[in-house]
Amino acid sequence: MFSMSTTVQPQVTLPLTHLINILHPLKSSVGSSSSATCKSRNHKEHASDTELQRTESMWNLRELGFSDLRKQQLDELVNHVLPRLSPDNVPLPLGGQTAWRTSYLSTDSFFHNKHGFTSSTMHTSAPIFSKKQFSPLQTVCTELKHWPVLIQSRGFKTLRNKTRRVQSAFERPADTETFPPSFMKGFLTRDKGVDVESLDSLLKNKNIPEGQQEAFKRGFAEGFLKAQALTQRTQDSLRRTRLILLVLLLLGLYGISKTPFISVRFRTTSGLDSAVDPVQMKNVTFEHVKGVEEAKNELQEVVEFLKNPQKFTALGGKLPKGVLLVGPPGTGKTLLARAVAGEADVPFYYASGSEFDEMFVGVGASRIRNLFREAKANAPCVIFIDELDSVGGKRIESPMHPYSRQTINQLLAEMDGFKTNEGVIIIGATNFPEALDNALIRPGRFDMQVTVPKPDVKGRTEILNWYLKKIKVDPAIEAKVIARGTVGFSGADLENLVNQAALKAAVDGKDMVTMKELEFAKDKILMGPERRSAEIDQRNKQITAYHESGHAIVAYYTKDAMPINKATIMPRGHSLGHVSMLPENDRWSETRSQLLAQMDVSMGGRVAEEIIFGHENITTGASSDFDSATKIAKMMVTRYGMCEKLGVMTYPDMTEHSPETQAAVEHEVRVLLKESYERAKALLKSHAKEHKNLADALLMYETLDAKEIQLVLEGKALESR
Repeated sequence: MFSMSTTVQPQVTLPLTHLINILHPLKSSVGSSSSATCKSRNHKEHASDTELQRTESMWNLRELGFSDLRKQQLDELVNHVLPRLSPDNVPLPLGGQTAWRTSYLSTDSFFHNKHGFTSSTMHTSAPIFSKKQFSPLQTVCTELKHWPVLIQSRGFKTLRNKTRRVQSAFERPADTETFPPSFMKGFLTRDKGVDVESLDSLLKNKNIPEGQQEAFKRGFAEGFLKAQALTQRTQDSLRRTRLILLVLLLLGLYGISKTPFISVRFRTTSGLDSAVDPVQMKNVTFEHVKGVEEAKNELQEVVEFLKNPQKFTALGGKLPKGVLLVGPPGTGKTLLARAVAGEADVPFYYASGSEFDEMFVGVGASRIRNLFREAKANAPCVIFIDELDSVGGKRIESPMHPYSRQTINQLLAEMDGFKTNEGVIIIGATNFPEALDNALIRPGRFDMQVTVPKPDVKGRTEILNWYLKKIKVDPAIEAKVIARGTVGFSGADLENLVNQAALKAAVDGKDMVTMKELEFAKDKILMGPERRSAEIDQRNKQITAYHESGHAIVAYYTKDAMPINKATIMPRGHSLGHVSMLPENDRWSETRSQLLAQMDVSMGGRVAEEIIFGHENITTGASSDFDSATKIAKMMVTRYGMCEKLGVMTYPDMTEHSPETQAAVEHEVRVLLKESYERAKALLKSHAKEHKNLADALLMYETLDAKEIQLVLEGKALESR
């Protein structure tokens, strides 16, 4: 843009190209050199065209308010806007080429596309006859042989830079008359950035004394750091605000989706199409599974199906679609499933029931489809779904969760739907089979249901031997003895027992695990850790020793009682001592005499306290003994039919019976307990000497095993101690 101000008119702003178009016809009257060169036959036509353009230019100047300019002022304006070079300063062409200096080869084509003629014609003295009416720029360039017109150079870039690059045709000489006016300099440099003043120049300009310059620099640096810290805090605050708003937005959307009648169905594709990689279980076989022989035999058929399916389909049979493993935790259901895949040498796909369902609708169903699609592509294979009850529970109507049944519906369709799953065996494991949907456990989906119970004595012995092989143990260890004292232990419990024994041996600095560490680990699991820090006075220790000795004496001299394993007065958990007994084998059923013997052993502790310390000094230590004795007596009367007066009738719920019947049941239970108490009292009175010797031995050694108890009761000395 171009701006000019006069004393007559206010400031006017107009494009430079417009001003050139207005003033260039006037150039012919100002410069005589141009008119002198035109002496040809066509000079008259050109002169008439020039006069017409001059008239139009004067009319345009009149519109802009320049009509009052005098002739001399107008000539000066033309000379400043359209300067010309003197003939002495005109540079010669270079090598016969144009004297215009360009930075890119596309300059001429760009100039031609913009103005309609090439820049090379600007230096020819002959007029151009291609057009009757020439453009103002072409006319000026024709009349002025050498005119330093500023030509815009463009390269092959598709985007123009912010700073306009303007290049002159020639290098200007040092003549001040040929330099562009001041407004042109401002126009060319208006996009340049402002020079940044350095700190040293600032100190110099401000005339700061040398003694204060360091303080000035220090203050400047501190201000700069504080400004940076303020900016950082502002950015952190904005970042936290955005995060909080995003969380609130997500929580709001989730709350809306859970609201009835305004439920918004969310779907996600994250993780739905991800590949499910199978696992090869060649290192796990049935040899690694101990204590569940019946379950192994059942699953051996599945292995045969996977290895040789033609053997069974030749007779018209079909491969099983699913096997459901049912049993308490830690019995080896997952290990059995891995062993099936290892024995059959087929891909093994593992999934947990809780992996399917998420807060987004459709994720569980999509993951089940993906799992079965991958399994069908790699058939024959095994799909193991652990904790099946979390995904296959009973279907219920819930307005709060209208899409909660999609996952189990998809599982039902994949297992026995319209499409077949040849060669894909689904193994499910659960601890709560009663919680499964009936449509899931019907034949055709889970054709086989295998129970995996807790191991018996033989199974526990095998499991203990298997885990004892993995540690350094004493060859004299008897795994069967530990197995007899771990009734109700699962495979996982036995593995933990062996590990606890190994840790105890390492703490004690031993080279191997002995029976002592195994017994210690068993007691720790059953009754808790030892309370050696508990401060128990001698009186309470004496009462505890006679109490536990009473249990041991009654158990030792009662015919049908279980054999004694150990007696101790070391506090563990909530008890101050205990006597452990080991059955020879697992008892699948018990006789009436065995039940009465258990009641007598339970009564031995309270009877011993009453005999030794008197009726006034009995303690509360027998509460758990009375609980177990009362439970046995009640079961004998109400469930087992072992009462002559009430007969062989069960009473599962006493509230449904008459008060007379309830009183009769209570009377019979009380009779059984009283008779048991009297039998234990008579036995302890008849063996008072043995009772005292055993109590003294417990006070001295704290813990006695079965052999040591036998030696004490026989009156022999404990030489090993």
